[in-house]
Amino acid sequence: MAANSSNSIVEYFGGGDGYRCGYCKNEKGNFSHGMWSHAMTVQDYQDLIDRGWRRSGKYVYKPTLNKTCCPQYTIRCDPVKFQPSKSHKKILKKMIKFISKGELPKGPGEPGEPMDSVCEESGARQPSIKMPKSAITDIQKEALECPAITIVKRNEADTTPTGSELPRKDPGSVLDRRTTPAPKPGIGSDPNRPPCRKAKDLRKERRHQKEQLKHSIVGVFATLITSSPPSTPTNQPKALEDFLTETFADSSSHCLEVRLVAVSFEDPQFTASYEQSVALYARYQMAIHGDDPSACGESEFRRFLCDSPLEAKYSADGPEMGYGSFHQQYWLDGQIVAVGVIDILPTCVSSVYLYYHPDFASLSLGSYSALREIAFTRKLHKQSPKLSHYYLGFYIHSCPKMRYKGQYRPSDLLCPETYVWVPIEQCLPHLESSRYARFNQNLDEGDAQVLKDVGRILVLHRRTVMPYTVYSRKRKGSSDETEVQEFASLVGQNCAERILLYRA
Repeated sequence: MAANSSNSIVEYFGGGDGYRCGYCKNEKGNFSHGMWSHAMTVQDYQDLIDRGWRRSGKYVYKPTLNKTCCPQYTIRCDPVKFQPSKSHKKILKKMIKFISKGELPKGPGEPGEPMDSVCEESGARQPSIKMPKSAITDIQKEALECPAITIVKRNEADTTPTGSELPRKDPGSVLDRRTTPAPKPGIGSDPNRPPCRKAKDLRKERRHQKEQLKHSIVGVFATLITSSPPSTPTNQPKALEDFLTETFADSSSHCLEVRLVAVSFEDPQFTASYEQSVALYARYQMAIHGDDPSACGESEFRRFLCDSPLEAKYSADGPEMGYGSFHQQYWLDGQIVAVGVIDILPTCVSSVYLYYHPDFASLSLGSYSALREIAFTRKLHKQSPKLSHYYLGFYIHSCPKMRYKGQYRPSDLLCPETYVWVPIEQCLPHLESSRYARFNQNLDEGDAQVLKDVGRILVLHRRTVMPYTVYSRKRKGSSDETEVQEFASLVGQNCAERILLYRA
């Protein structure tokens, strides 16, 4: 049987010795297994990243988490349920302000693109109603409204009979009362003062006023509720798309355009922007990562960010641009200022890399592009419902500056032993106590794709595809079964029966 274009073809290299860690700078602390992918279907790569693999160009590797110094756990975000946090909104507003007013934030960008701590959004506030001033006591009101009743203070010079000497209808009263002196003959009542009213009538009137005030407040609340459309309550959080589709006036200082370009030299948009992308990559690597110019030339750029093993594929129930590797280019006033490298796979959008112009580091382009890619995944989800997750690469809890990926919630981490997804909130307590952790706490569960039959592994030998059982009989020299079993256990039984393992 000959190999065809529908098969993935890999050359397995095994584990090997430790090498330098890019996070903690341990010279020999980073361990992983790797293989070179000559060709890879999007479905096979989807299954591989769901087992902890990740690509760098055509090289596909899987960190040895229980051995490496800085364990790297695959992380994914649910974009459909995602809501931007307070820190995310700050980044989005910062970009909006820059585009509309041309104001570039001062200070350096966020190294490694960590973000501020996620803050809980403030709760919805009740409508503010201006209430009347606190009322004075009823008896004081009576004294103010009716001149026939006054409040008096007792002193030694007062010759008025005490309260016990006065006849009164209310024996429980604690205040002394006395009537005003009768008007002198010929004067009569003061026409400028209101007529005296009974206290009982005053109390009735006040109760009536309170009822009216109560009904008026209820009416205000009812007006506030009915005046707003029921579909857009005032406390509804602003959606991510609302920030990204902000309408700008013609007088805006800048114009930002995001273009999706397939990574293919047969694509005219990709070839037209290729030289500009190469120059931007070199500038980013030298300024941000301190690379030597010889280490970030055109050949390195092409090998790292353009050579992809993924074969483009189109499906009737997939996204309109198809599956494969793409560059999401950010054009500012006609110039590329950032490029996000992504893979569009059957059930996810996987972020590969981002490089940007160092002059715009203060705009937090790493975080901004991640938010853009989350919104892009939501758009693809509407076209293809099974495409429902955004993969951010690896979450490295032992490296504080790399914990920012856990702030895109809700998110899950991949259990390194059972390969099931576990909410990150359940994983963090385990990572606080140990660098390496099994997240699935059901000890009865294991790897559902554990190797069951090494003989069913497909091998490509001398341009012929055959099961390993056939190949092992033809092979001359020492047995390689241990290495083949290791490969199959890392990729899983299903992938081992589809991916062609090249043997010389």
